[in-house]
Formats: sequence, structure tokens, C-alpha cells
Amino acid sequence: MFKKILIANRGEIALRIQRACRELGVKAVMVYSEADREAKYVKLAEEAVCIGPPPSAQSYLNMPAIISAAEVTDAEAIHPGYGFLSENADFAERVEKSGFQFIGPTPESIRLMGDKVSAKQAMIKAGVPCVPGSEGELPDDPVLIRRLAKSVGYPVIIKAAGGGGGRGMRVVHTEAALINAVQMTKAEAGAAFSNPAVYLEKYLQNPRHIEIQILADKHKNAVYLGERDCSMQRRHQKVMEEAPATGIPRKVIEKVGERCVAACKRIGYRGAGTFEFLYEDGEFYFIEMNTRVQVEHPVTEMISGIDIVKTQIMVAAGEKLPFAQRDITLRGHAIECRINAEDPYKFLPSPGRITTWHAPGGPGVRVDSHVYTNYFVPPNYDSMIGKIIVHGDTREQAMARMRTALLETVVEGINTNIALHRELLVDAKFMDGGTNIHYLEEWLSDHKR
Repeated sequence: MFKKILIANRGEIALRIQRACRELGVKAVMVYSEADREAKYVKLAEEAVCIGPPPSAQSYLNMPAIISAAEVTDAEAIHPGYGFLSENADFAERVEKSGFQFIGPTPESIRLMGDKVSAKQAMIKAGVPCVPGSEGELPDDPVLIRRLAKSVGYPVIIKAAGGGGGRGMRVVHTEAALINAVQMTKAEAGAAFSNPAVYLEKYLQNPRHIEIQILADKHKNAVYLGERDCSMQRRHQKVMEEAPATGIPRKVIEKVGERCVAACKRIGYRGAGTFEFLYEDGEFYFIEMNTRVQVEHPVTEMISGIDIVKTQIMVAAGEKLPFAQRDITLRGHAIECRINAEDPYKFLPSPGRITTWHAPGGPGVRVDSHVYTNYFVPPNYDSMIGKIIVHGDTREQAMARMRTALLETVVEGINTNIALHRELLVDAKFMDGGTNIHYLEEWLSDHKR
């Protein structure tokens, strides 16, 4: 096991990793920008290094500053968390060339799965079900593009190979609009991701967003920890997640999970990862893989009893997974609400000082948050200030516990989206389960403030 790890992130995930390190008896070095000087995890740290001013480009995205911080503190490994540099293959490579262990996949795996074209090709070879469409980058010949789109069937979606976070996508409903849409998406992709390559897929009309959590070690062992339903989203940004997904037969989940595990073994994957799928009419379609820990990992931890972050650290240190697939038992139901510093209906960011922070408690309630009373939410970063996670024996019990937890939560001084979560938790269709990825945006349109 490592003696010292540098945590190259901020916010609730930095605190989450710090806690995992303490449990493992590992010293944690925190890096922070000038905007995060007063953060809880910085105050709790045995060692902390300021790596730059508030803008991310000068701090949390500053590779030389992070690696220098690891050097001066004699850290042995770097945990990137999520966001920022967590899926940057160049960063992973620089970390390992500088003599540190990157707590995540190899740079080769990150590159393979980070490019959506190569990822899809790898999944097709591994037998993972994919959305019908081009197996690789679209050709330049308009005749071939039109022929492909016609064979797939309209509507289709044009996607940037290097895209993510809902950017670099364009839905096309007619052949007349196809070539112009391809050219526009290529131009956007080149500007945003320095990679103009695009591909084409069938546009699924009303799918759910289901993802499979996997863990793998360096010894070709891999397991899946069930699935999460992340369909409650706005502009491709998740708002609420739950596990397991309601209304999907366990045999279907098991079949897809086993293929994800086989794919991990095939590509030599290590660490935590998530296979993301669209699910429609009883079929799964692979869309991408996230090669890092995810924001919503706690719902899987709650139903599996497995600490995903600790396991990440253990396998990065060379240890074997301490469990096999037959040891994985999923129990009950978990729901996570992302608490954001923003207007609950207009979604305008609301940075500023929190004058009152009162977190909920009680059976089955977990709060992952770095904030506290008198904490100043900086305007420089993502608006998420925490997550409320609940676990119950049934989905109904989990929903009841979440309603109580949201009622107990008090945040004053800034706006938050708690009011939105409270309304969604009593929405009839959400309570029935199985809403698709468009449901929240349609709901918001019907409930305009």
C-alpha cells in the first residue's frame, strides 16, 4: 500500500478520497487553488499545497503544478477524482513518467475509451451491444454518408469522437439536413476537442440512461456492481441517480454486466470504470465508457457495501480485487440527489457565502459534502456543493427517506436546487419509476416558474 497519495481535485470528491485514505492508513496531500484555501478538506489535511489562482487552467488543470506538488511532498501516487484531469491520457502518462502511480486506468485505456469511435470499435469486438450506426469515423464522401444514414433510419445523431458532457452532438431528422449537420458538427468538434472526427448513430427517441459500474485489477480480475439509472437529467447533465434500475429484468442486467467484465479483461482495464448505455424497448446500447470514479458512485456503494474509492487505491497499489463476482450481493435501493448552488428552476449559478448549513441525518442517510456554515462557494467551478444519498430496503422506503432528508436540509445565503428535488420526489411518474432521459426537461417545461 502507498504511504502517501496526492489528491488532484477539489470539492466533495477531494474530501471523499481523503476519507478513504484515512481508512487505509495512507497520508493524503491536498492541492488547492487560492479560491479553495478555506475548504474543509484543506483544513483537515496533514499536508496541503497551493497550486495556483482560482481559474482551473491555472490550478486544477495545471499539470506541472500538480506534479511538482507531488514531488515536493514525496507522494507516491496521484488520485485525479472526477472531472478536471481525471480522463486526460496525457496527464496519466506524465504522472507515470514522473515516477508516480496514477490511480486510474493506463494512459492507453484512457485514450482507447476516450475516443468514442475507438471505444465503440473495441466494444463491438468484445460483444457489447452498441447503437446501430457507423463503426468508425464518417467518410468525407456525402454519398456514402447519406447511404449509411438511410440504412440506419432517421432520425440519426451526429457525434464528435472526442466529445463529452453533452457537447458535440446534432440530431438530424431528414436527408436534406444531413450533410450540413455533419460539416457543422465537424467544425465544432475541431474547435472544442481539437479532433474534428465525427460518427453517426441511430437516434433513440425515448431511452433510459443506464450504466454499469465495474472494478478491475492488474491481475485480469474484474467484476460489475450492478447498474444505476441516471435518466433524470437536464441538457445531458445528471440531476438525480438511483440503483438498481426499476423494471429491467435481472437476467438482462447480468448478461450486459458479464459482457462489460469481458470487455475490461480484453482491453487490460484496471481501476474503476463505468459503461454507459441507452436502454429502449428491452435492448441495451453502449454509448461511452467513463474511465474514472463517477459523481454517482455512492448509490452503488450503498447497495453493494463495497467502497469503490478504497478499492481504486488498493488496485492501483497492485493488490488483487478482494472479491469475485459470486461475492457481490446487492441489497435494497439507493437514491442520490445532487445539491447545486443554483436557482432550482432557472439553473443560474448562485455562488456566495452559506450563512446556514444543516445537513440531514437518520437511518440510511449519507451526505457527501465539503461545505459548512460560513463557507464561501466560489464562482469559478461546477455548482455542485454536495450530494444527499439515501438507502432503503425498497425503492418506496428510499423515496420516503429522501423526502425526509430534503425536508431536514437547510441551506441559507445562496440558492440551491433542493426545491426542485422535493417536487420531483412527489411526482407521480417519477414515483412509478422508469422515466426516460427527456422526462425532466419536459417536466420543467410544464412547470415553468
